Amino acid sequence: MEKKTYAILAAGIGEKAWSALGGILPPDRCHLTRLTRTAVETRQALASGQTDIVLINAELPDGSGAELALELSESTMGILLLTSQERYGADSALVEERGVLTLSRPVSAKMLDTSVRLLMAVTARLGAMEQKQKSLQDKMTDIRRVDRAKWLLIQHHNMTEQDAHYYIEKQAMDTRLSRREVADSIIRTYDK
Repeated sequence: MEKKTYAILAAGIGEKAWSALGGILPPDRCHLTRLTRTAVETRQALASGQTDIVLINAELPDGSGAELALELSESTMGILLLTSQERYGADSALVEERGVLTLSRPVSAKMLDTSVRLLMAVTARLGAMEQKQKSLQDKMTDIRRVDRAKWLLIQHHNMTEQDAHYYIEKQAMDTRLSRREVADSIIRTYDK
């Protein structure tokens, strides 16, 4: 199985630190995609492309990096907030409940590498959970649609629930459509 490469965006990190990141992060697993200067520019960059991990400097010219991290924590991206030693306690307390990893500067190369690898693992797990949730939601939608179609058959054709279920199953098999597609056809026919 091929390992995923993670797209990393850095917000408010200087050019020197950005260059140094390339030598610290595992090149076979990480791809530095973009360096942004402000929170606004970061939001725009995230809206226009796929990003897996965001590194945020807590002191951004147009606002708080901690507030940006909180805003982004609604997604499945891994987020690392880099803050000053003086602000570490307050910033960490603000964002840690939302799953944002916080480090105080200066950060050693080893610590940064370890932190990004942790974020890669967390991001992979969140992505898998999101896929599983979507699959379950799709299955629940299918069940609701089939149930709606069964009740329409019961109402319009005086079928029993078991007969309606069998009818949908047989139609799906005979037409090589999914039960959901058969149900949708029944709903379009009778639910007006």
